[in-house]
Amino acid sequence: MSRHRRPKHKSGFVSLLGRPNSGKSTLLNALLGTKLAIVADKPQTTRTTIQGVLTLDGAQVVFLDTPGIHDPDNVFNRRMMQSLGEAVTDRDLILYLADATRPVNTEDGKALEWVKKSGAPAFLLLNKVDLVKDKKALLPLLARYQELYDFAEYFPISALTREGLDGLMQAILARLPEGPAYFPPDHLTDQPERFLAAELIREQILAQTRQEVPHSVAVLVDEWIEEGHLLRISATVHVERPGQKAIILGTKAARLKAIGTAARKEIEALLGHKVFLTLFVKVSAHWRENEGFLKELDPRAMTGAPSHNESE
Repeated sequence: MSRHRRPKHKSGFVSLLGRPNSGKSTLLNALLGTKLAIVADKPQTTRTTIQGVLTLDGAQVVFLDTPGIHDPDNVFNRRMMQSLGEAVTDRDLILYLADATRPVNTEDGKALEWVKKSGAPAFLLLNKVDLVKDKKALLPLLARYQELYDFAEYFPISALTREGLDGLMQAILARLPEGPAYFPPDHLTDQPERFLAAELIREQILAQTRQEVPHSVAVLVDEWIEEGHLLRISATVHVERPGQKAIILGTKAARLKAIGTAARKEIEALLGHKVFLTLFVKVSAHWRENEGFLKELDPRAMTGAPSHNESE
């Protein structure tokens, strides 16, 4: 009677890197099979590293979504790039996303320096191929990236339509080392629920406001009260100028109400709780240069304690 050895468990840490708006958050959500990171068609939507854990039969992959790589021009952006530095340290694999609809330029070369710093094997993912009518156009793009960096493997994918993701996932698992599960099977992320709720509110603001608002918006949860099956959340939307506050409020606060309704539904879907959401809007000039305020935005600081809860 022959004895069959059970395959050894595999596990590892995989970081998603790329320039702003390359589709990292969409890919993270697609790989996890659930919405964890917020998505918008605006640069710098992701502002901090977001952990997402995928537990499979015989393997566990710890993904880390990162802010888009850019030149930091203020305290807030410098903090984002600092978090990126932590995300490329001691990785088992790097997934570098490139927009397949965009030609390679000098900014791509700068962004790839982060891949080189990691010292880890890296896959090049040419994302958004669903928008490329002539797939032959991908060949010179691929050749240009090959000149810039020696990637271990190359994948044309669409994070939005899931094209190419099955093959990508198989390649990721093949690269993982043998190791234990680092988290329980039901663990999805290390992000506090308060942070995830604040991000879902910000996502709706990005979706429903004009172009001048996104970079100037921050959301802090002031109250988080669980009453049986009801979760009461009070949050403040911080902007830098009165005009931005007016845009978010809308006529007779109609836009703020629409933002709140849409965000509440997303939060309920994520947390599985009935939610009563109250939003305020406050002008907090130069918050992106305020170290104390930026510390409050750090997910690790979101304890739910009341803060910045006045409405102007």
